[in-house]
Amino acid sequence: MVNESLTLAKNIVDTDYDDIPREVAAVTKKSLLDAIGVILAAGKLGEGCKQFVTLAIEQGGKKESTILGFDAKVPACMAAFANGSMSHALDFEDTHDRALVHPNAAAIPAALAIAESLGNVSGKDFIAALTLGSDLVARLGLAVKENAVEYGWYMPPILEAFGATTAAGKLLKLDAEQIRNAFSLTLCQATCSAELIYSSNSMIRAIRDAFSAKVGLLSALLAQKGITGFQQPFEGRAGLFNIYSRGAWDPLSLTNGLGKIFEGAQVSFKPWPSCRGTHAYIDATLQILEKHHLKPVEIKEIHLTVNSMNKMLCEPLENKKNPVTAIEAKFSLPFTVSTAIVHGTVTLDHFNPQGLSDPLVLGLARKVSYGVDENPSLRQATEGSLRIETQNGRTYSKSSEFPCGHPDNPMSDEAFVSKFMDCAKYSAKKFSKKALNKIVELILNLEEIKDISELTRYL
Repeated sequence: MVNESLTLAKNIVDTDYDDIPREVAAVTKKSLLDAIGVILAAGKLGEGCKQFVTLAIEQGGKKESTILGFDAKVPACMAAFANGSMSHALDFEDTHDRALVHPNAAAIPAALAIAESLGNVSGKDFIAALTLGSDLVARLGLAVKENAVEYGWYMPPILEAFGATTAAGKLLKLDAEQIRNAFSLTLCQATCSAELIYSSNSMIRAIRDAFSAKVGLLSALLAQKGITGFQQPFEGRAGLFNIYSRGAWDPLSLTNGLGKIFEGAQVSFKPWPSCRGTHAYIDATLQILEKHHLKPVEIKEIHLTVNSMNKMLCEPLENKKNPVTAIEAKFSLPFTVSTAIVHGTVTLDHFNPQGLSDPLVLGLARKVSYGVDENPSLRQATEGSLRIETQNGRTYSKSSEFPCGHPDNPMSDEAFVSKFMDCAKYSAKKFSKKALNKIVELILNLEEIKDISELTRYL
């Protein structure tokens, strides 16, 4: 009988840096640079993050691992916890559009924490660990065939915890049985209620990956200590897929091309700091503006066509037209599309208190309506289309299948580094331009680093 859980665990053990194509390693390094920039910005801008950082510092203990952007070292699990709270708080990190997950949101905080605490972890080993963690999360997401929100579960942070387990387990040099044990321990701890979709003022949507990062690292450490788990944590009768996907899952998505195809190389990088589901609409809006030079005052109505997955970005409509918190605004199509029209882009500053109360944006948001297309599949959740009608009766329509940042529509290298620099300027700890350039240089040449502390000491 095929045991997918053990097959995945063995692949993690057997795959090393030299097995990873250079173009895949290049994407992994970009994911790391992107994540660090976003975490630095979230230390100041992320709702709820300071409380996690404060708690981690107050707990005390062995000074093993760095809280990024703060002058503090804490035990590895608490560093993963604090940095994990910041990894998704701005909803600006990379995403896998088809798998509907953020493959690195929990893996990178966990990997940085354990690598620094271990010492002598090379850049090559670190790349391998992150590549495998990202690949596993994406494969889990692709295997899911049911929208778990309908049953009360929010899947991204649940699946992302297994990426943290993978990356930490690889760096700890666990064997296949230990990694499967670690997966079992993660299954018993990682969860997330879909209630976060319906509670617009909650911070949990922002800081959710704190728990995923800590759980993943803790599970790997416990497995190293000899705690045994289940034979089939993923595919078992009460395993991941039967619990959260009602048994509707695709085994081939888990194992097809395993060790040869790395799904993490298919991540999209975000040019705008909002839910990836909003990006197709922002992209389409900016294309219309560029071609037809529309001004806000000329617009009579904006009509969005959304799918069943993304209707949450429009509901309840009155709340979405007037979001109160940054995270609520990032999950609002009326707000993000209107921001794009008024400002010609969407930036971190547009989610500060002044941005949230911008009368031009809120006035335009009141002109947004939407309809639901129930036909698109789960894999089309990041696509979208809209129609803009002007006061003089002209109508402009646009669809976006691959929003900017997708592998088929990538950000330029210059825009990518510029994003990192822009994020870093918000850091609680201020960095010199020289230090930031050094961080970029170290990450883009990560395979040459002998010890990951060469990087973390700059952070």
